[in-house]
Amino acid sequence: MNEQAKLVVVGAGLAGLRACEAARRAGHTGPIVLLGEETHLPYDRPPLSKEFLAAEGADVDDPLLRPAAMIYDELDLDVRTGTRAVGLDTIEKTVAVESGYPSRVDHVGYDELVIATGAAARQLPGAEDLTGVLALRTLDDAHAVRLGLDAGANIVVVGAGFIGSEVASAARARGLPVTIVEALDAPLVRSLGVEVGALCSRLHLENGADLRLGVGVAALKPLDGSVPDSHGQRPVGAVELSDGTSLAADLVVVGVGAVPSTAWLRESGVKLHERDGGIVCDETMGVLRDDGSRVEHVWAAGDVAHWDNSLFERTMRLEHWTSAAEQGATAARNALTAPEEWKPYTTVPYFWSDWYDTRLQFVGVPQADEILVQHRSDNKGGTVVLYREADRLVGTLTIGRPDLVMKYRRLIAQRASWSDGVQFGAAAS
Repeated sequence: MNEQAKLVVVGAGLAGLRACEAARRAGHTGPIVLLGEETHLPYDRPPLSKEFLAAEGADVDDPLLRPAAMIYDELDLDVRTGTRAVGLDTIEKTVAVESGYPSRVDHVGYDELVIATGAAARQLPGAEDLTGVLALRTLDDAHAVRLGLDAGANIVVVGAGFIGSEVASAARARGLPVTIVEALDAPLVRSLGVEVGALCSRLHLENGADLRLGVGVAALKPLDGSVPDSHGQRPVGAVELSDGTSLAADLVVVGVGAVPSTAWLRESGVKLHERDGGIVCDETMGVLRDDGSRVEHVWAAGDVAHWDNSLFERTMRLEHWTSAAEQGATAARNALTAPEEWKPYTTVPYFWSDWYDTRLQFVGVPQADEILVQHRSDNKGGTVVLYREADRLVGTLTIGRPDLVMKYRRLIAQRASWSDGVQFGAAAS
């Protein structure tokens, strides 16, 4: 290990902080610079759409990943918040950063670089001209959504994916009416399949949400009679749908996916994925060039990274808490060791979501030749959905059965056959 190398981590989220922690645990004593575009210290994202929205009243703590004293003193990090990466020179080994007001551009040199800039939420056309139209990606977003819930807002959620559904769940927990608009025929059809979409629709309807399926947003409309504020924005008043319906709303939460934050890398020579612009990496989280060669001393982790997962023999990009943490640690450890010691990163993907009083958990991959739904017959009830690819169990969704999901994760990691997976499910019931 090069113990005195200067490690620079761009992105002060979970993957970035775990990279810093892993470097220190491995014995790295050199300088570590953590650059974050937001003004906050690293915080945990999953609670933003779960516990953070559920609590009422003003006294709610920001979900910091580590106390400030640990970040500055124990980890000895040079943390620079409010600092946005705007360019990368892999020859000079510098990151161009913009900060301050008025803004200035500086250059931060590195010996090893971990890119963990994450992804930015997609927004609807016209949202920039209105107040009250929010994504839920950042801590500031969560504060704004929470204020709306506290005020008893009339809420429209666009997108019945995980974030949108969690916001709807928080609204219903407060007794607020909520309308969910989903362009597909059921929630999560593209990611988890038609069978699961029907189960998710039932959860929303049983908990009193107004679920509008197979309809898109035609336009966002300002509140009638409102005037622009000092920023030229007016409050939102309605959501017009593609079927001609108009939904009154003073809070619109948009959950229609996210795009990797890589615009600053377009002139760097780093290979960006043709589909979404994410960073293309090898199995060790090392960043690649357009010609397929490695960019020396540059690594990536978290939502921003495509990498080869040999366990499933495919390239993946995951937006999950567990993989972000693991990739950050892997990238930092590999960055600070000799090439012969580099370790590939393999995982069985895992994520969870809380809808109303039910926990949904998924392990593996949802691309499947067959999907089997098992309604549990034991005294705990719940539902398990199995995903088959060829003769292998590759994925499992549990609804209301947190006791089973990690057992299925181990089976998938062991490359269990489909018959073994089905038999395990039968035995567990």
